[in-house]
Amino acid sequence: MRFILIGRGRMGSLIRQTAEANGDSIAAAFGREDLEGLDRLDASAADAVIDFSQPGALDTVAAYVRRTGTPLLSGVTGYSPEQLEQIRSLGEAAPVMWSANFSLGVAVLYRALRTAAGALGEDFDIEITEAHHGRKADAPSGTAKLLLVAVDPDHALTPVYGREGRTGERTKHEVGVHALRGGTVAGTHTVYFLGPDEELEFTHRAASRQIFVNGALNMVHRLAAMPKGYYDMQTLLFGE
Repeated sequence: MRFILIGRGRMGSLIRQTAEANGDSIAAAFGREDLEGLDRLDASAADAVIDFSQPGALDTVAAYVRRTGTPLLSGVTGYSPEQLEQIRSLGEAAPVMWSANFSLGVAVLYRALRTAAGALGEDFDIEITEAHHGRKADAPSGTAKLLLVAVDPDHALTPVYGREGRTGERTKHEVGVHALRGGTVAGTHTVYFLGPDEELEFTHRAASRQIFVNGALNMVHRLAAMPKGYYDMQTLLFGE
């Protein structure tokens, strides 16, 4: 397949190297400084767009997808709720997929957390921690937000982002989300179910960013064969 790559950072570089090693090709690559060049490309330029850039690139990328109908796979984190809705609406024009994490293990974890949260109910308190390298710009991570949706799909709980001072007793209607930063951590996420006299933990550790690259390239090949619509990992892996 031929890809248009948005983003020249570490993920973008790894995607280019892995895609070309697998026999795919990068038809064009854009960074923040030359993104307007995307406006000059037509539908024949590539089979799909892969975006691992910044939230500020969304309007330009979305305009290209709407104009050409080219499939879009996005792994951009830090989107606002309004930008996420803009991503979803692009499904009217092309096959579109967004995920904060393209790891197969995280996709399975998401599914397991939904089961655990449904079974344990209000008897267990839920807390989420995430750790990343010191250069990560946003917090909490997109994956932490994804896992929060898994344990609280109806948004019935109130997220508490860290605690300090005399916070009072923990209520049954809150979920703690805590971010750690430092070193070269590629990504570690733990979800705690804390109940009366027992505790259950689910942890996913990424050894390197390569797992996200492999997952993204796997998903974009699947996505390109789909009809117009908005997709996520659960849809393409488990048919939901």
